[in-house]
Amino acid sequence: MQPKPPAQLLITNSTELLTCLPSPGNLIGRIANGAVAVSGEHIIAVGPSAEVAAQVDTTSAQIVDASGKIVAPGFVDSHTHLVFGGSRVQEYAAKMTRTAQEVKALGIPTGILATVDMTRAENVDQLTASAAHRLRQMLAHGTTTVESKSGYGLTVADELKLLEVNRRLQASQPVDVISTFLGAHDFPRDVPRERYIESIIQEMIPQVADRKLAEFCDVFCDEGYYTVDEARRILTAGRAAGLKPKIHTDQYSQTGGSALAAELGVVSADHLNYTDREAARRLAQAGVVGVVTPLLDFAVRHPRPFDARLMLEEGLTLALATDLCPACWVESMPLVMQFACRQHRLSPEEALLAATVNGAKALGLTDRGALAPGQLADIQIWDIPTVEDVIYRLGNNAVETVIKRGKIAVSDSTFFAIPP
Repeated sequence: MQPKPPAQLLITNSTELLTCLPSPGNLIGRIANGAVAVSGEHIIAVGPSAEVAAQVDTTSAQIVDASGKIVAPGFVDSHTHLVFGGSRVQEYAAKMTRTAQEVKALGIPTGILATVDMTRAENVDQLTASAAHRLRQMLAHGTTTVESKSGYGLTVADELKLLEVNRRLQASQPVDVISTFLGAHDFPRDVPRERYIESIIQEMIPQVADRKLAEFCDVFCDEGYYTVDEARRILTAGRAAGLKPKIHTDQYSQTGGSALAAELGVVSADHLNYTDREAARRLAQAGVVGVVTPLLDFAVRHPRPFDARLMLEEGLTLALATDLCPACWVESMPLVMQFACRQHRLSPEEALLAATVNGAKALGLTDRGALAPGQLADIQIWDIPTVEDVIYRLGNNAVETVIKRGKIAVSDSTFFAIPP
């Protein structure tokens, strides 16, 4: 008889364990009285508690009793602007009662370029400290993997600085930080448009690739930002340098960015407010993941919130993300799920898939976002009786325990140091 594999960690007796592996009639892989066993950084067994206990050697295992609780994969937040300097709180507050023109007349700096100015003024240590604080709050809300974009530098040195912060964050705290180069976020005030695009292609992308500072190249392809032809040039150059393509598009208009996304087969197309059925169908057929950001639509009072049901009906895989940034300062994926369900008509099960396994797909990752043998042991435990309570208890953080790569990172609001 083969010896049982030893488990170092066993989570058992959960009311429900949610694998996030869909099967007929069971969209989120519900297992009653479920358990998950972990060895090292990976899951080695998942199933009903009695079956898992019989499959593994628990002699030396740390036991976590999840009685009355829900066990789920860690959230994968696939679209953030995590690293930035300063705050645009004055702009945000003023826009509660004033128009954009009235806010500018008050002399309050606004928009992406206001954050560029504040970000350029901070050094790597300052930017790392503020981003690390935000990551800590995200971890406490169950997020175990975060995508982090540059884009608030808009010079060679400042874009590299932001990506260096991502590298430091990855090395210094438990949340996995997936780095994206977004030099094509906006245009700097003092550089001609074509000269800046050439700088992205000829200077930034080669240095980002040579220094292995990012996995993805992203472009803001929309009205007032980068045209389809400009985005194609940048994404093609990024791909040639080994950076996988992503795109911000259809946020303020439909300029052809979603068609470009389908043409290039980008990993994800993000925002998609003006994406119609034909565009959604083409994205789905091309295998592109759509990333949607409910709280960004809420924070900016978007005139055309994205239509999740339309996209799902056309077969598009949807991922949910915070879009954490100075215009949408949100660190809670449970809050994103709540808005996705109430404002955009996702079911709780659809929202959970979009926040976990589909978020991983939006980053080209196959080793997380679900609970199954061989997957990373990125796990959260909610102190609530049903998954539906996540979206029902508005503003509540039900996360009691977070396990990252097999080690307990958060328990009862206490953070534990995990060696890099």
